[in-house]
Amino acid sequence: MNKNFNRSCYQKVVLIPKGMISTYAEIAKSLHSKAYRAVGNAMANNPHFISVPCHRIIRSDGLLGGYILGINKKIQLLEKEGISIKENKVVDFNRKLYKFK
Repeated sequence: MNKNFNRSCYQKVVLIPKGMISTYAEIAKSLHSKAYRAVGNAMANNPHFISVPCHRIIRSDGLLGGYILGINKKIQLLEKEGISIKENKVVDFNRKLYKFK
């Protein structure tokens, strides 16, 4: 596990505003990388999942992906932030997608 890469991923995740989502691929792209699976690994090993809201990171196809506290908790957190979920997929994916500058 590359701690520097993981730290860089977490620094990106904290930039995502409440009510928005991003993807493993968007984070990788913002780090000038194609290692979206490594981003997924970083999210799975996030030791600060409360202050680093990795529940806002989903797959590029709009499906939710995993979450350290389980998929139901991920859905609950996203819906609490105003993100609609249907069949484990973000409803307004393009409108809710946060892209890093």
